[in-house]
Amino acid sequence: MVLQPIVQQVSSSKPSGRLYGIGVGPGDPELLTLKAFRILQSSPVVAYPVSEQGKSLARSIVGNYLRTEQIELPMYFPFKLEESAQPFYDEAAEKLAQHLSAGQDVAVLCEGDPFFYGTFMYLFNRLSEQFTTEVIPGVSSIMASASALGAPLTYRNDAFMVLSGILPAQDLADRLKVADAAVIIKLGRNFPKVYEVLNDLGLTARALYIERATMPNQRIVPLTEVESHTVPYFSLILIPSQWKP
Repeated sequence: MVLQPIVQQVSSSKPSGRLYGIGVGPGDPELLTLKAFRILQSSPVVAYPVSEQGKSLARSIVGNYLRTEQIELPMYFPFKLEESAQPFYDEAAEKLAQHLSAGQDVAVLCEGDPFFYGTFMYLFNRLSEQFTTEVIPGVSSIMASASALGAPLTYRNDAFMVLSGILPAQDLADRLKVADAAVIIKLGRNFPKVYEVLNDLGLTARALYIERATMPNQRIVPLTEVESHTVPYFSLILIPSQWKP
């Protein structure tokens, strides 16, 4: 599928409702951009992903900014390897399309940035060719974590990589060998594998660990003291550049 530009021109053939993908940042409500705040409050419909228990991190970040008269649309997407999320994205897209076709603007909340491992990307792929769509970038957890850790990510001509902890151990090792600086996300149950790779490459002393960056329960501990069975999904390992001025 050929994706349309992030901001499309309004045409008479398109429904009047506009679809917004709003990056709400990593957790601190004050990191929401002014533009995101304006669109969030002006949109009659607000949609957001929820867990099996009906909880939504994205909504909790901006909950105090919502208005009582706004229509809220919770969207459940499974994140289990054994269950495909595609039918759930199809269903959510259909619900959003109903409001957009009725001429209502819809703001979809997304943790971090919508186009950086964001759930909104899959809705964008399904709806942006039919409806005028705009993406509002947000502060990613990577940038927020670097600030919280007090660790500059890269200098000068560094090669910087963002790696998924889901990757096979050998793939992680091969990529880390050529990176000047890196961040490993999607830890959770992948933490023991990632730790072993870092240890084998002699990177454990340099690596920094953080959980739930900028949230009230943010936690920073030495990598060697992390208990693998307690590592949450919203955690990452930062391997900062070694360059010194």
